[in-house]
Parts: sequence; C-alpha cells; structure tokens
Amino acid sequence: MPRFFSRSHFEAAAATIRERTQLEPKIGLILGSGLNPLADIVEDGVAIPYSEIPHFPVVTVEGHVGRLVIGRLEGQTVAVMQGRVHYYEGYSMAEVTFPVRVMQVLGIESLIVTNAAGGLNPEFHTGDVMLITDHVNLIGMGGLNPLRGPNLDEFGPRFPDMSEVYDARLRALARQVGTRANVPLREGVYVCLAGPSFETPADLRFLRLIGADAVGMSTVPEAIVARHSGTRVLGFSGISNVLPVEGTSPAETTHEEVLEAGRMLIPRLEAIVRGMLRAL
Repeated sequence: MPRFFSRSHFEAAAATIRERTQLEPKIGLILGSGLNPLADIVEDGVAIPYSEIPHFPVVTVEGHVGRLVIGRLEGQTVAVMQGRVHYYEGYSMAEVTFPVRVMQVLGIESLIVTNAAGGLNPEFHTGDVMLITDHVNLIGMGGLNPLRGPNLDEFGPRFPDMSEVYDARLRALARQVGTRANVPLREGVYVCLAGPSFETPADLRFLRLIGADAVGMSTVPEAIVARHSGTRVLGFSGISNVLPVEGTSPAETTHEEVLEAGRMLIPRLEAIVRGMLRAL
C-alpha cells in the first residue's frame, strides 16, 4: 500500500464500484460503531465488501461490517459505508480517508457522518443524538492531518479553509427534521483522539476545559478531506455513554457498552437520516 495516494488509485477503486452498479450516488453516509444496521434500510442496494475494492482499507473492529452499500433511500441515491477504519488499527491517515476520496470521485455532493461517542457534556444522556457544530482536531494538531503529503490540486487547495466544516444550512435542516421526527437533538463540539485506549480522568478534565462536548476516535479526518474538496458535511454523534465528571465515581468504559448503545440509537438516527434525505 502506498504511503500517499494519487488520483489513479481513487479512480481504480471507483471503476470497480461502477462495474457492480449503474447507480450514481449523490449523498455519502458513513456509519460508526454499532450503527451498521442503518445500511439495511437502503433499497435496491448493492453491497460490495471493502476487500473487493482496490486499495480500500479493510475494517478490523467489532461492530463495523466493512461493506459499501449503494442504493436508494427516500428518493436519493446513496453510498453507505457500513463501518469505517481508524488510525488506531494501524492505518495511515491517507488510508483512513481513502473511502471519502473514492466517494467524491463517484460524484457525491454531501456527506453525512455518524459516530458513537462518549458524552463530555454533563447535561447529555446515553442514547442522545448530538448534532456536530464543530470539532477539535487534537489528532491533527499532533501532526496526523489527513491532508499531509503532496496536495492533490484537482481535489482542493494546499491550505483549505476550515472555518465551517459542518454545513450551516444542513445543520439548520437537521434541527427541523429532528423536531418533525420527535428526536431531540443535542448540539456540540466533537473532539477526535487517536485511541484505542479510552480516556483517563485527567484527559476528560482537559477535554471539557477546551470546550468539547463529545469525544471519539473518528469522523474528523473524514470531514477534513470532504471539506478539502468542497463536499458539504453533516455530522451526528450517538452518545453511547456519559463520561463521569470530576468528583463522581469513575466508571469503566467498554466497547461492548458502545455497541449496546448503538442499538438504542439506531431508530433515532434512522429517523434523522430518512428525514434529511427527504428534505434534501
């Protein structure tokens, strides 16, 4: 696997996908831990295992199926990533974000990103859906920015603006959809860490201090690469557990807990995603 990718790598992957379906997706959807069943609602779907797509990274984490599903949903043609890869699995940032570039080559105009996250805001509850208003790219500040390396000018500029990663109009639409679907939306800032270890009490104290409302190990690299090319981004965090505040009893965080919360979040996120697609 090359250290960095060129347009030809993305084109090769896209060509293999086009051999399997005539559909041309306009909306991409990335499903996080425990949220894979959302792909089952896609109609006339063609499911392609990542292992059958050239250069595509293969998932290794429980709760991530590892298939690209292309089909129709609520009148829209969608490309759904049924699971994602993470930096902590041993992949480079170029590999982690490779699928986003492929979806851009396929023609997507908007990207809806979901994840399971730990709640840092003490007002949050397990099972809440948080609309991502902004992010803190801690993993990127440490040098792991997905745009590191040769810039692909055909995708975007060397120094892209990130003042509004998560599209304001899509967020306004999401609020309306949440109200109509009777799914209350929390709102807040998502912070991305490298993982795979969960946070210490000192970590949590620091993350709250810098203004983060939810913490996870994904989404931010994908959103940055999407915005680099002008793709509109909308992000949702499913709050899988609420992390203890200082002075309260510490609670162990487990991946099983995250997956269980995902099952509770699925109907809420399905209502939001369906509503967004209808509104778009």
